[in-house]
Amino acid sequence: MQPFDCARLHFRPLTADDAPGMFALDSDPAVHRYLGGVGGQMVTELAQSVETIRFIQAQYAANGIGRWAVVLRATGEFMGWAGLKRVAGPVNGQHDFYDLGYRFRPQFWRQGYGYEAAQAWLDYGFQTLHLPRICAYADAENLGSRRILTKIGLREGNEFTEGGARCFWYEATNPNPNAGR
Repeated sequence: MQPFDCARLHFRPLTADDAPGMFALDSDPAVHRYLGGVGGQMVTELAQSVETIRFIQAQYAANGIGRWAVVLRATGEFMGWAGLKRVAGPVNGQHDFYDLGYRFRPQFWRQGYGYEAAQAWLDYGFQTLHLPRICAYADAENLGSRRILTKIGLREGNEFTEGGARCFWYEATNPNPNAGR
């Protein structure tokens, strides 16, 4: 798994050194506003962030992909995470799919970083990994994330409930007809 960049962001696998940044992210009530039952519980101890990183690193080993650290190229500051995750399911009746996701600390909201990261990972999934389909879902009330997902080209699907939260499903098919072969 090779790190890569887009205009303002650097993406790399998460390491144990990211635990303080992950703790700042996942202990912030504003970050959890639209996560409901789908985004995990708010953390209260640094050790929980260390365990989250170990869990994600196990996904790297098992699936060759997972959520990666997002670092602001201009400053080297840890912003949050983004990436693709293989999901066995079921979620919304779907099994064995790649989920596009991102989560940023509030000081990085409303500056186009979510869009930039989501677009970079959609491109990476289709062009580098040659995935045939990429999916995502967002809390029905999270209009910012829902807007990002449609802006990068995912089609909005049905409404469903996941972990007690009302969500919308999104997906896109790789425009390369040879993808996944």
